[in-house]
Amino acid sequence: MIQVKGYAAQKASAPLAPYSFQRRDPRDHDVVIDIKYCGICHTDIHQVNDGWGGSIYPMVPGHEIVGVVSEVGPGVTRYKVGDKVGVGCFVDSCRKCSSCQRGLEQYCQEGMTTTYNGMERDGKTVTQGGYSNKIVVDENYVLRMPTNLAFESLAPLLCAGVTLYSPLTHWKAGPEKKVGIVGLGGLGHIGVKIAHALGAEVTVLSHSLSKQGDAKKLGADKFYATSDPKTFEILKGYFDLIINTVSSEIDLNSYLDLLTLDGTMVLVGIPETQTTLGAFSLVSARRNLSGSLIGGIKETQEMLDFCSKHNITCDVELIPIQKVNEAYQRILKSDVRYRFVIDIKSL
Repeated sequence: MIQVKGYAAQKASAPLAPYSFQRRDPRDHDVVIDIKYCGICHTDIHQVNDGWGGSIYPMVPGHEIVGVVSEVGPGVTRYKVGDKVGVGCFVDSCRKCSSCQRGLEQYCQEGMTTTYNGMERDGKTVTQGGYSNKIVVDENYVLRMPTNLAFESLAPLLCAGVTLYSPLTHWKAGPEKKVGIVGLGGLGHIGVKIAHALGAEVTVLSHSLSKQGDAKKLGADKFYATSDPKTFEILKGYFDLIINTVSSEIDLNSYLDLLTLDGTMVLVGIPETQTTLGAFSLVSARRNLSGSLIGGIKETQEMLDFCSKHNITCDVELIPIQKVNEAYQRILKSDVRYRFVIDIKSL
C-alpha cells in the first residue's frame, strides 16, 4: 500500500484538516500520480457539507487534479514516468453499458466511480480525491495535459472546462449562434472563453454589472445585469442557447423566455433545492430545457486539446492547502476570480 497525506472532512460541514490514509499499489493498468495542483470546485463544498445527501466520511475532496506520473503498472501503454497528466471527476465506470461504449462514461448506467465520495467497482473501497499528494488511477481514466500552458491553470479544466465545453459543442455553439452564459464564476468565466473561441456571440447574464469589465476581457460581446428587470424585456426571444452555471435557485421561467424559437437552456449548476418550472415558457416557442454533466474521457481530452490550441486556461488564485477552509468561505461569498487552485507541495 502507498502512504498518502491529504486534507479531509471528518463529518458533515466539518473544517478540512490533515489526514493520512493509504492507496492501493498499482495494478497492471494503473498509474501512480504525484499530484502537483488540485482545483477547488463548488461541488467539493456541497459534498463536504452533505448538501446533496449521501456523503461518506472521512472525505478527501478534489476532482480537478494535475500531476506527474511517478510509477506505472506492468500493463500500462498510454503513459510513462514523467508525463504530465490529469484526473477529472471520475476514475472508473462499468465499461460495458451503452453509455460507456459510446465514450459517455459520465452517464454510465451502473454509475460512474467518482474520484472522491464514491465507491470503487469492488463496492467496498471508498474513493478519496485530490486534496492529497498521490493518487492511483487506471490509465484509461487519465488525461494527457497540454504542455504549452501554465500547469496550475489547467487543473479546473478537468471539471469546469469540460462542464462548459460539452454542452457548448453538443448544442453546436459557433458562428451565427447567440449564446448566453448565466453567472460569471468558476464555470461561467471558462464558458465565455470557450464559446468565444468557438466563434459564437457571447452574452454574460450576471446579477450586477460589477464583472462587466472582466467579461469583456474574457471574450464576452455583451453583458447584462439580471437584477435589472429591463434585461428580461430587452433580451426576450434573443438566444439560441443559454448555459445556466449557477447553483442557486433562480426563476427558470424568466430565463426560458429569453430563448428564441427552438432555443435551448442547459443546466450545469445543481442547486441543493428543487426549482419550480411552468409549462408556458416552453410551449410558447417550442423551447427546450436540458441538463449536462461534465464529459466523457474522450470528450475531456478533446477539450484539453482545444484549450491548448486556443491558449485557454482558467483564471486562478493559487493557495496553500492550509488556506482551504478560508477558500471555501470566500467561494460562498463569490470572493474569487475565478477559481481557487491548491498548491499540493504545501502539504
